[in-house]
Amino acid sequence: MTRSPHLDPRLVAVVAVGGAVGTAARWTLTQTVGTAPSGWPTATFVENLLGSFLLGALLEALLRRGEESGRGTVVRLGAGTGVLGGFTTFSSLAIEMERLLAAGQVTLALVYGALSVVLGLLACVAGVALAARHHRWRHERLRLPDEAP
Repeated sequence: MTRSPHLDPRLVAVVAVGGAVGTAARWTLTQTVGTAPSGWPTATFVENLLGSFLLGALLEALLRRGEESGRGTVVRLGAGTGVLGGFTTFSSLAIEMERLLAAGQVTLALVYGALSVVLGLLACVAGVALAARHHRWRHERLRLPDEAP
């Protein structure tokens, strides 16, 4: 009987290290991009969209590899749950929406929240589509000339 991933200290450590990497990357991007003069939380918006795209691409790529191996579990938990979980920050989205609402910028808060969710979903779908396309391209490129399509 194998141990459940959330009870395996090695996998918990993989997630923790990945989370630290993702959080450091988010902090760096936040310091670099910041907030627009209009009050639009640009850094969080970019972080969440980029993270959604990358998570979609990662999970599709792992899915296309077939049944999950031990290495696949480490990649999924380390890069997906850890790095991208630490990089994306939907809790900051909620705080920033609250701050915009408290400042009386109701329209900006609602547009920011709606665009974050809708574009985040579309970014994830785009990541899935790109990974699927790459998989098909790679499969076609590696096919021998005498194989039937």
